[in-house]
Amino acid sequence: MKRVVSISLGSSKRNHVARAEFLGVPFELSRIGTDGDMDKMIKLIREMDGEVDAFGLGGMDLYLRVGSRKYLLRDAARVVRAARKTPIVDGGGLKDTLERRVIAQLAREGFPFRGKKVLMVCAVDRFGMAEALAEAGADLTCGDLIFGLGLPIPLRSLPTFRRVAYLAAPLVRLLPFKMLYPTGREQERTEPRYTRFYQETEIVAGDFHFIRRYMPEDMAGKIIITNTVTQADIEELKARGVAALITTTPEINGRSFGTNVLEGVLLVLSGKRPEEVGPEDYNSLLDRLGLKPRILRFAEGALPRK
Repeated sequence: MKRVVSISLGSSKRNHVARAEFLGVPFELSRIGTDGDMDKMIKLIREMDGEVDAFGLGGMDLYLRVGSRKYLLRDAARVVRAARKTPIVDGGGLKDTLERRVIAQLAREGFPFRGKKVLMVCAVDRFGMAEALAEAGADLTCGDLIFGLGLPIPLRSLPTFRRVAYLAAPLVRLLPFKMLYPTGREQERTEPRYTRFYQETEIVAGDFHFIRRYMPEDMAGKIIITNTVTQADIEELKARGVAALITTTPEINGRSFGTNVLEGVLLVLSGKRPEEVGPEDYNSLLDRLGLKPRILRFAEGALPRK
């Protein structure tokens, strides 16, 4: 039995354990939230280091990613240094492969991205998805300044996002992570703000906690593309009128795990260290696994059926 453990800066209320088999190998997948306590994350990693097969870094990214450039987040670097024996991944490798594949698959199956207004709540967190949406012809708005820094300034194209990100990322990476992303109990609260950016769009994509943080009560007819949702999250989205939900990672024992967990699985299957694994390795394993996104339709005709 291989063990992949996600140590998350997020709420402990979302903890979960599941067992699954990948390419004939049995896995135990678990997620442990630390309620925003970074010191607790470090303590848990040190305690389990060498006892599990891979760690996932949950609730925070190791890097800000813009195209081929990566900017190491100072707080995340402090956390991952606690793992001396067990490899640790943040999900970035899958965000750049699996999530591109999901958008391409949806386009092949008839989803008309071209001309659709898409709000990508944080493109620096999921650049692969943002780039795939732009390539599919979506009318893309990147909300990095809005949802990450609290500045109501939409970036209305991927080239605009790139220019701003190249200038800002070297400074933003030095900020305390709690300034950039909801952690701990902040993940349990929704305070509707910036509603016009939700209202003017047809599709809202990206990290679920960024989406939920300022989500308005009325999300009638919207399509959400995200992952790491619980059953309670699904019921909340239905109550707000969301027409369809797509999670880029599949359902495993009642929920979709984060990309950091699934990347840990693929890393173990590869038999390599994180620095040795590239997009071609992930894509090869994804081909063999045949993973499919989870698609939930809450309104008739919300998504085309293959």
